[in-house]
Amino acid sequence: MRHPGTVLPIRIDDPRDPRLADYRDLTDIALRRKLEPSGGLYMAESAKVLARALAAGHIPRSALVQEKWMPDAAALLAAHPDVPVYVVPATVAEQLTGYAVHRGILAAMHRPELPAPEDVLAGARRVVVLEDIVDHTNVGAMFRAAAGIGADAVLVGPRCADPLYRRSVRVSMGTVFQVPWTRLPDWPAAGAVLHAAGFHVAALALADDAVPLDVFAAAPPEKVALMLGAEGDGLSRRAAAIADTVVTIPMRGGVDSLNVAAAAAVAMWALRV
Repeated sequence: MRHPGTVLPIRIDDPRDPRLADYRDLTDIALRRKLEPSGGLYMAESAKVLARALAAGHIPRSALVQEKWMPDAAALLAAHPDVPVYVVPATVAEQLTGYAVHRGILAAMHRPELPAPEDVLAGARRVVVLEDIVDHTNVGAMFRAAAGIGADAVLVGPRCADPLYRRSVRVSMGTVFQVPWTRLPDWPAAGAVLHAAGFHVAALALADDAVPLDVFAAAPPEKVALMLGAEGDGLSRRAAAIADTVVTIPMRGGVDSLNVAAAAAVAMWALRV
């Protein structure tokens, strides 16, 4: 007899089993981009990340675990006893995903509907705007910095890497679920949204007329949207055109700039409230 709240494992030994389709070929980036956004799914990897996703109210579609991790999965999913939990041998997990699954649990999660930018900006004083950041590691690192240092929200441009991509989630340590975020429209509409909400847009970039970060942070506007651009190329001209101030981090040793995630963390700390 099954007790309420009891998670029942479903043991599968064949990696070709159609019930495992969500987890198959996770290293194929083109397939994942097609599967996750259009199919409404993302992957939560590790017990810590899954716990944060569940705490944020996200709903799992299924979970994939190895036998030794089943007690952890059962405890985490006790409130979702109808979610199938597929228990597979380590060799099957590696065949499915293309890598050794050491973090115990993978869960296919339903994507929540993104809020309107205006709702995310309401009540915020410090937000981070990511334009065309294409590296998922950098996106995850910036979310972790935003959570740890205290930015109120993160807004990403239309071509920015997906914050719910598995690597972004993992690098962020699941903080993508606790920092409010959404996607902005393209420029110049994004600038209009930020300015309408009362934000002073500070573009972190190299420019002859840039204000040093410490000078800007000494007397910052009440609401600041810190805007960062793509790795290598920096902010586009369309993004830079809507900035109220260009801000730069003074550097030494012949180095002109930091990695974008490091620069974001430094600037967030300087502008913290």
